[in-house]
Amino acid sequence: MIETREVISEKAVLIGVITQHQNEEKAQEYLDELEFLTVTAGGVPTKRFLQKLERPHPKTFIGSGKLEDVKAFVESNEIGTAIFDDELTPAQLRNIEKVLNCKILDRTNLILDIFASRAQTSSAKTQVELAQYEYLLPRLTRMWTHLDKQKGGIGMRGPGETEIETDRRIIRDKITLLKKKLQAIDKQMGVQRKNRGKMVRVALVGYTNVGKSTLMNLISKSAVFAENKLFATLDTTVRKVVIQNLPFLLTDTVGFIRKLPTQLVESFKSTLDEVREADLLVHVVDISHPNFEDHIDSVNKILDEIKSADKPVIMVFNKIDAYTHKTIDEDDLVTQKTKEHYTLEDWKKTWINDLSKEVCFISAIDKENIEEFKEKVYEEVKKIHTKIFPYNNFLY
Repeated sequence: MIETREVISEKAVLIGVITQHQNEEKAQEYLDELEFLTVTAGGVPTKRFLQKLERPHPKTFIGSGKLEDVKAFVESNEIGTAIFDDELTPAQLRNIEKVLNCKILDRTNLILDIFASRAQTSSAKTQVELAQYEYLLPRLTRMWTHLDKQKGGIGMRGPGETEIETDRRIIRDKITLLKKKLQAIDKQMGVQRKNRGKMVRVALVGYTNVGKSTLMNLISKSAVFAENKLFATLDTTVRKVVIQNLPFLLTDTVGFIRKLPTQLVESFKSTLDEVREADLLVHVVDISHPNFEDHIDSVNKILDEIKSADKPVIMVFNKIDAYTHKTIDEDDLVTQKTKEHYTLEDWKKTWINDLSKEVCFISAIDKENIEEFKEKVYEEVKKIHTKIFPYNNFLY
């Protein structure tokens, strides 16, 4: 079992790069998300470092001069952790540690750490543990040379120390056992899904922290944990819901994120099976987030990876209560109208209008337009129910 250590508040610097594939605006946006991840993990973001490179440096991710700048700031401000916005190779980790005398984390390690702190059930803990070990295996040499510097905190909810001579065999054996355990969990979850009867299945999907659990609580009148932090929900929750006279199963799933570690996508197979086996997806979007379109693309990409992109979808644009937009003065003849100036009505006239009636704008917190949302879900579930059970239309 992976040891879970107490989270301590620690100061951290965030490090990213501007490349030919990632301009400064996008790089800053990713660092915004990395900052939110850091806070969620219990860290205290102190400063950002960005460098423009053709591609990340193969040895140290950033250039040697910029790394010296980071070192100077870390030493003068007693920084305990340096967090890089992309997954670092084992070689990069070793080289960076030779320069920076602090804990080094990358985005993948940070996300895995948050998952470790959030996992509650045996299923979630096993899935996270497997992802951690698979991430750790190629980095064992680096981890063991660094053990004398481990002091807990974010990124340190990992396996306990073993001697270097036996580490790889132990980790590989552990991975094999965890995979067998997950196979048993998958089988058990499959039996549970079969035992739920032949009701239509609806799954809530979306980027992390868009309000899926809040919406779940509202519709199912249950008490699913909801919090304004990333990955508040890891464990799949299934509730029976009845709208008008039509029953169906509603599932709350783990939130997605850009640059989601491949280890997590694979280890969370049993959780993602709830999405794969759903008859209808409710894609929840935080429209108050300035980059919600990118979030939609990220979710669709993962849905495509798990072969669920062709399912019927209702797009739910949540948090309209928090939506704001920039305004242009009537006398301003210079400023061009951009997406930042769009009102909700403007957005409804864009590509969103092409989605036809499978769209609604709501506020789960203020319960605004919830009846409209329920009606859309009812109509879509009824269509699916009619196809599955053509002789059971007396319900309507």
